[in-house]
Formats: sequence, C-alpha cells, structure tokens
Amino acid sequence: MSSMAILRMDRVSKHYRSNGVDVPALRHFSRDFEPGEFVALVGRSGCGKTTLLNLAGAMDFPSSGEVWIGDQMTSALDDAGLTRLRRTRIGFIFQFFQLLPTLSVAENVELPLLLAGAGDARTKALDRLEWVEMADFAHRMPHQLSGGQMQRVAIARALVHSPRLLLADEPIGNLDTTTGNLVLNLLRRAASERGATVLMATHSPESTSIVDTVIRLRDGVVEEVNHPACTV
Repeated sequence: MSSMAILRMDRVSKHYRSNGVDVPALRHFSRDFEPGEFVALVGRSGCGKTTLLNLAGAMDFPSSGEVWIGDQMTSALDDAGLTRLRRTRIGFIFQFFQLLPTLSVAENVELPLLLAGAGDARTKALDRLEWVEMADFAHRMPHQLSGGQMQRVAIARALVHSPRLLLADEPIGNLDTTTGNLVLNLLRRAASERGATVLMATHSPESTSIVDTVIRLRDGVVEEVNHPACTV
C-alpha cells in the first residue's frame, strides 16, 4: 500500500444473492487512491459504481478482498469504530441532497459536528458555507433554496469535519449544466485546495474532463482507466 494512500482497495469483490444465485457486482478491484486525487467512476447502471462507493464509505463490506481507509480495514471494525470512521474521515454527497427539511442551512451543515461532539460547530459550519458561497443563506430553510444551492450546502456539510475522503454519488444528476459545472468545480477545489480524495460516480460525460482519473466499469470489472488533462 502506498504510504500516502487515503483509500486502498485490494482484490475487492462483492457478490449478492438473488433467488439463490450469486450475482457479482464488483470483481477483483484493486487500487490506491491518493490525497488530492479526483476520480470519476463511469459506466452504465448496474456496472458497479454505487457498489464501489458503498464499499469505499464503509456502508457495505466486500465478499472477498480488503478495503482500507488510512490504516483501518473496514471489515475489521465494530459498529462504534465504523461510526467514528465515517464521522471523522469520510464525507458523503448524494444526488438528492438529503438536507433535513426542519433544520436551517447552518444547522444542516453543523449537524455532523454536533453528532460527533465537536466544539465550535457553528463557526466551522459558517466557514464551510463561506467556502461554497452560501454564507448569506445560513438562516434559510432548505425549501427556500434552488437545487444547485442545496447541493452546495450538502458539499459544505460533507466537508465540515475536514474528511480525507469525499464520496459523491451522481452529485449533478438533478442539476442543469451551468449549475452542475459549478458543483463540479467545488469538488475539484475540494481535491486541489483541501487535499481531499474525491471519488465520484457519474453518468455525465462532461464531468470527466475536470477529474484526474476516469475509471470505466462494466459488469463489475474495470474496462479502462484514463487520465484526462485537467485545465481547472
């Protein structure tokens, strides 16, 4: 394993049972993901993108092989260890934002810190909102925001605890092209400026031009790996 790798997946396979039959979702995937690397996972629905993200985020565990986040193997942790790992080292961004409708923008962003018992949660939340240019909306409720604004708040929430690993599942799937590009640029900055390893599942061809690495999956297997030139 690279001494610098944030995420390591070593010969990882995942199988599910369906009607008594083993169905492979990911097969023999191995890779180290480095700090500041922005990676896009692409391929048709069912190719293994979401499975890979779930394994990387310790939301699921491999049928065989090992997933390491830093110096911790996910399948060796108990429930308390997994909760601590997710709250301290991983940030999650979803297609449908998943903001709590009864909390203000600032309250949504500070919630991960409050759950972890961290101090100065509101100050850190406002700092991350400033970073995504949403500080002026801190006291608004989610229903008062556009889709792009909600996704920027979701990015601030994902970054509020300074995770080393940022996982994004179709983060621009519900956004128009202009707003989607703004979100992609924030993810690019999270990697370049904050040193986060960003792993993004996407169907968007446009998004692949802004990343460092494109991993194309097909039927749970890596079909090809490209390294597009990044001009951002």
